[in-house]
Amino acid sequence: MMTKQEINQRILRQLACEFNCEPCDFSKEEAVITTPILHEKRRKFRDKPFFLQMATMGRNTVISADERLHPWLSEWVKGKQGIWLFEQHNYFELETELRKYGYKMSLTHHMFTPRAELLNVRTNLKIRWLEQEEIQQYYGGEEFPNAICDRFRPERPDVLAVVALDGDEIMGMAGCSADTPELWQIGIDVKKAYRGRGIAVTLVSLLRDEAFRRDAIPYYGTSLSNLPSWKTALSCGFEPAWVEAEASEIEMDRFAK
Repeated sequence: MMTKQEINQRILRQLACEFNCEPCDFSKEEAVITTPILHEKRRKFRDKPFFLQMATMGRNTVISADERLHPWLSEWVKGKQGIWLFEQHNYFELETELRKYGYKMSLTHHMFTPRAELLNVRTNLKIRWLEQEEIQQYYGGEEFPNAICDRFRPERPDVLAVVALDGDEIMGMAGCSADTPELWQIGIDVKKAYRGRGIAVTLVSLLRDEAFRRDAIPYYGTSLSNLPSWKTALSCGFEPAWVEAEASEIEMDRFAK
């Protein structure tokens, strides 16, 4: 098992790759502004640099942004504690500036890392494990959009999943995508008829432990207002670790007449 310190160090190294900074930059008092890059070790969610992305681990904020934004950002962060840059009143100012370039802010991603221990969950549920090649039969459906990807994505493949069964029917599925070789993100879906039975907590806990056993770091992400997802994470040995957000292009043609 990795220690908590080892987990934190690996997360910091990963974020530093993606935000074009040093790991220590996330513990500074002042905001850090950098230029975007496509690091070969990044989590491959897209194939071009973000116009702007920002992250905080609870102290300051690191902002990776197009150089055209740097003068404005340097003024924007003055006198502001980094963690509050994600609040709505500051977001409004940022959004107003981004729209001049055809961009807007997207969702915030609230990310959790695991405590450095196995949970060793025991359950009476009928459980079945799915390796990478077995997961592919479930692509193209609409029942498990959070547990697995919509299709096979070689840049961040679904490598492991676990399901709870009611006879032959799948009640819920938790899956891991290898966002990097050592960072496996967990997603969970439970069918509506089976919710409220603790299935999500059991499946996520089982998958969390198995990822650890395979020498990966399981991590978990959710949105600000998804309280059921927050409760699942906290019940499965995860702790809040960082918040990140990015800008996306405005779909101008959507408003065309």
